[in-house]
Amino acid sequence: MNYKLLIFNTESNTMYDYAPIVEKITHTTNRNGSAGKLTFSIIQKKAINLTEGAKVQFYVDGIGIFQGFVFVTEQDRWGVVSVTAYDQLRYLKSSASYSFEGKKLGEIIQLIATDMQLQIGPLEDTGYIIPTLTKESTECLDIIEYGLMLTQYNTGKTFVFFDDFGKLCLIEAKKMKSNILIGNGSVVTDYSYKSDIDSDTYNQVKLVRPNKETGQGDTYNFSDSTTIKKWGLLQKYVKVDENLNEAQINEQGNIMMAYYDRVLKTISIDGVGGIPGLKAGAMAMFKIKDVPELSGGLFLLLDKVKHTFSNGEHTMSLEAKIINL
Repeated sequence: MNYKLLIFNTESNTMYDYAPIVEKITHTTNRNGSAGKLTFSIIQKKAINLTEGAKVQFYVDGIGIFQGFVFVTEQDRWGVVSVTAYDQLRYLKSSASYSFEGKKLGEIIQLIATDMQLQIGPLEDTGYIIPTLTKESTECLDIIEYGLMLTQYNTGKTFVFFDDFGKLCLIEAKKMKSNILIGNGSVVTDYSYKSDIDSDTYNQVKLVRPNKETGQGDTYNFSDSTTIKKWGLLQKYVKVDENLNEAQINEQGNIMMAYYDRVLKTISIDGVGGIPGLKAGAMAMFKIKDVPELSGGLFLLLDKVKHTFSNGEHTMSLEAKIINL
């Protein structure tokens, strides 16, 4: 594999390829709630002009894997310099206040990104207009994540918001299916497959719509008596927009039940051979003969992907889950 780790120093208007002197590089992406992160360490034999805010680009065999900016540098007594860079999503940790009416998620992202002076790529039309979205003194990334949640509740579709080599993108997960196979045909040194109703499972959804006339909320319940009898009552309470009509609330409740009223099944894998460019939010085919649900092969949604490049080797750690698309 051929690596390039280019760092652009705006103060001195210089660019260097640090790949020849890097010990190890890790690239981590999460589907929700955090920016993509690149970390690497350098053995400093002479002064290195590496400053906060410098642009970083990482390539593997000519493919652009990461573009971001230096946020942290740390040096130990032995001269090893550790560097942490984040992609554009890091700047969405800034707090702001917004009030949107009748906007689709892509439009909301466009407006926030423009305010934050960020670069934008493809923003897919989700087909869902969010009636109102108001947040005060809230991190911009949390505002967008809330919009993602509302969109999923009302469409039943999973969309992924991410930085693609310096461009903010919004794409439906099923359109990001990878053609790789993880499991049979690839080396998996260790995995853990978990089945639970503890973290993200609900068999009753209670939607409450504010009612200005009565001063109270109109309550709509959606439940599954079969799984309640089996698991006990697991309730999710959500306050919905006051402008939604009864048909819209019923549709949202049914979609949420279809999503949450199931056993959550996830898999964590360490030490699998690396696939350049694979990131959280994509879908990959898992085929593991000792796991009944995966024995015939199944596309799973990647929640976290960590790439490690060291001593000429490229490995990955993955966290993925079964979802209904």
